[in-house]
Amino acid sequence: MAFPRSTPGPQFLLVSLIIMGLGAPAHALDMPKRKSGLWEITTSMEGMPKGMGPIQHCIDQNSDNLMQQSAEKFKQQCSTNDIKQQGDRITVHSVCKMETTKNTTTTTTMNAVFTGAFDSAYRGDIQTRFNPPLHGMAESKMAITAKWLGACKPGQKPGDIVMPVKAGNFNLDDAMKKHNAQKP
Repeated sequence: MAFPRSTPGPQFLLVSLIIMGLGAPAHALDMPKRKSGLWEITTSMEGMPKGMGPIQHCIDQNSDNLMQQSAEKFKQQCSTNDIKQQGDRITVHSVCKMETTKNTTTTTTMNAVFTGAFDSAYRGDIQTRFNPPLHGMAESKMAITAKWLGACKPGQKPGDIVMPVKAGNFNLDDAMKKHNAQKP
């Protein structure tokens, strides 16, 4: 997934990396659909503060499709997409160009392994290298665990993300639509 042309804030960068981990293989392989409802997603990433807590993401099939459609838009920026599925294990190797600012691109090389049942719980281990470094980061290693909690909470709509602690809440679907509308 590409980042916005302007320098992204830490919240958008973290969520983008999480979504990149969730949606990256979607453009080359039909990923299993996640069950509609409330998902708890816990991430750990080297260099990020520990104990940030999980996010909660309310999804339905349309919001999952939106993530896959966004990933599809960026597949032409990838020179390599090697995706293999064996049972409940999906491995991904991709090399992509990512526009980071108006006249700057970064080559991202991602290796990831996703395991589990996307209708109840799954895990992703993602290693990404950035050349040149992205915001001073040459490499990231992230682990994602996700589990289905049940129906979305009253008042939530698909795309809503509840961030941990005092980071706030926002709607990912609305943010992605706004970001895509800003593209030339």
